[in-house]
Amino acid sequence: MRGEPSCPKCGGRVRAPGLFADSWQCGAHGPVHPLQPVIPPSVNALTVAVGRSRVPVWMPWPLPVGWLFTGVAYAGDDRNGGRATAVACSGPGPLDGPGELLLIAEELGVGLGARYAGLPGPDPGAGLNVAQPPRAKVLAAGRATPLWLLDGTPEDRAVFAGEAMGLWLWAVTWPQESGLLLYDELVLADLRDAGSEVDLVPCGALSPRLLS
Repeated sequence: MRGEPSCPKCGGRVRAPGLFADSWQCGAHGPVHPLQPVIPPSVNALTVAVGRSRVPVWMPWPLPVGWLFTGVAYAGDDRNGGRATAVACSGPGPLDGPGELLLIAEELGVGLGARYAGLPGPDPGAGLNVAQPPRAKVLAAGRATPLWLLDGTPEDRAVFAGEAMGLWLWAVTWPQESGLLLYDELVLADLRDAGSEVDLVPCGALSPRLLS
């Protein structure tokens, strides 16, 4: 069974547009862009998300040695397209043990990044202190993009946020130490521009982080 769309902010049930509302509705958060059910990682699943998205679908490219694509999720519908994407990758951490990375691109207010970050959201809020120097920098679609380490997040993860192509870019890693990946100027590709190279993405098992 494929499952049903849910609220990107809380994971709760949503009501489809109907007679009294022309947008998807969450009982707690009002109008939302619905988070579509997560399906096992495959090139086909990635291609579908890329084809429907109006925001970047970020992935480290090339992937770090030993890392695999482990799932994709997007918030949006057939009428409005994807307004937020989350790509999961897993592999050996910079220190001992496995590491996981979620890269989220989203429009203002969607709330998917804050949910995975463990923040009340919908955006980085007071945890993003741009008066301080950024803690990391990635190369996103060829542009140097600073990321700030957010305060007030759960201790089991590191959360970075910044702006790329006029949209929020979140990077969430488990465990915290895997955030060291972001200190090496990770190169991110927008898979909407990757063309046939998407077929070369190595896939692993579905990341449970996407389902949390």
